[in-house]
Amino acid sequence: MAAITKTELPLPLLASGKVRDVYELPDSDNLLFVATDRVSCFDVVLSNGIPSKGSILTSLSEFWFHLLSTKIPTLQTHFVSLSLPASLHLSIPRSLKPQLQRRSMVVRRLEVLKIESIVRGYITGSAWSSYRKDGTVCGIRLSDGLRESERLEKPLWTPSTKAAAGEKDENISPEEAANLIGKEYAMQIEKLSLSIYDIASNHARGRGIIIADTKLEFGLDKSTSPPSVVLIDEVLTPDSSRFWSVEKYAVGKPQESLDKQFVRDWLIEEGLKGKEGVELPEDVIEMTGERYRNAFRFLVGKEWEEEVEVAGENS
Repeated sequence: MAAITKTELPLPLLASGKVRDVYELPDSDNLLFVATDRVSCFDVVLSNGIPSKGSILTSLSEFWFHLLSTKIPTLQTHFVSLSLPASLHLSIPRSLKPQLQRRSMVVRRLEVLKIESIVRGYITGSAWSSYRKDGTVCGIRLSDGLRESERLEKPLWTPSTKAAAGEKDENISPEEAANLIGKEYAMQIEKLSLSIYDIASNHARGRGIIIADTKLEFGLDKSTSPPSVVLIDEVLTPDSSRFWSVEKYAVGKPQESLDKQFVRDWLIEEGLKGKEGVELPEDVIEMTGERYRNAFRFLVGKEWEEEVEVAGENS
């Protein structure tokens, strides 16, 4: 199966991000999110993609939207459906259907809050680099003597800027986030993000996965008074999170990942970090795809192939 790195639907294209293409739906306040198989690392989109990646991200997001909504009754999300509106389903040519199969999601159209909400339960990645330098992570001082990949005493909320395509996100302090979007919204996002991480990490650990950290995004529903904070975009996927094996976890070293970190590591080893025009070799594509499918299997409790088979029967 070939990777889908570009979509061309007979709809107005609102935005084309690092991974997702966003279309306007006619006669609707909703949008159509289509997750491609594009791969973005270090804020650069690579030349080729990973087959079925977008479908896995979409199915995992759907799983988490439903689970989190049952655990946090007050949580609002932008998720509407994985099913296309009937009129659109009939009007799209058969040749374009593969671009949408299990990778499209109808969502509410909302104002996006311009920060990325990162929760870290373990010290790794850029947090580990920052801690080694001056003992802090995003302006938050941590206790001495932490080792790489060690579980933190309590999860940290460490927001970042939300950069436009082609630009780089930057870690910021909670105080800087409050200055960017307003203190009340920042407080709500911090509280929701930590609750989401707690629920998700407990679920994942019971399935053999450690969620070391994750990135969440939020929007505003201005139809309510006051405007409501809403969970948007993808949720707790191998693109937005670090997933480790509980069985293989060991403090004091980097962990074997079930996420995009495998591609990041390859880019670093090859001296290609941040370079444009990089094409992944077939073995890296295959091994990364296997990691994404394994993450789905652990978290959802069934094989990815079963999900594809059910989707085919319902299409």
